[in-house]
Amino acid sequence: MEENIAVNEDQIREKILREKSQKTVLVVDDERPIVDILVYNLKKEGYNTLEASDGEEAIKIVNESKPDLVLLDIMLPKMDGLTVCKRIRHNYNIPIIMLSAKDEEIDKILGLELGADDYITKPFSVRELIARVKANLRKGDADYGKNGDEDDKSKKIEKNQILVGDLFLDLDKFEVKVRGQVMDLTLREFEVLKYLAQQPGQVVTRETLLEKVWGYEYYGDIRTVDVTVRRIREKIELDTSSPKILMTKRSVGYYIASK
Repeated sequence: MEENIAVNEDQIREKILREKSQKTVLVVDDERPIVDILVYNLKKEGYNTLEASDGEEAIKIVNESKPDLVLLDIMLPKMDGLTVCKRIRHNYNIPIIMLSAKDEEIDKILGLELGADDYITKPFSVRELIARVKANLRKGDADYGKNGDEDDKSKKIEKNQILVGDLFLDLDKFEVKVRGQVMDLTLREFEVLKYLAQQPGQVVTRETLLEKVWGYEYYGDIRTVDVTVRRIREKIELDTSSPKILMTKRSVGYYIASK
């Protein structure tokens, strides 16, 4: 009898630990069939799920439960997805993937400008969406970039810290400082800087950034990278029209100035 009790306690303990290690995804969509499909496939992949059918409910759940990622439809009752995205981003650094039946460039760019990490248009393949969910849930686990020979102007000052000119990154704290001042960057913006700062002076193509930082194969949406870079510059550069840190190699890609 005592052995059975001990076994049951071990099983309960394992279940609790397993649930704690699972990531939670909030699905926000007012179309029940879409929610059911997404929830089914997310649970199949081992994720916990939460659901909201309107914008106000989504904000409430985020504040109360703090999910690890939000799948957010643009067209929502009570509060549209773009407004929800803006409010979430104001308070939290939770990865946000925008969902929309619209394939208009303006919606896509606006969503990214407001802080969304990714954007996918309906109809979409479940396999692609799950791939993007997994990619956006990676919080610096992968070692982006390969560190080559470092010159005197760029160096790792500690194991998980990078210093390149006025740019300083603390990889453990997900913190960026420019000229000693802490910058408020989203996770995706941080990861772009991290990837580039690990190889200062080396030009990286948009396609490579999309694959390595966003973590999925290139789908042709280069503007995602351009918008993210523009957001980063607005935060770290003194003059965005004449950047000194995050540089552009015309028609090729981006790089961090090694000075």
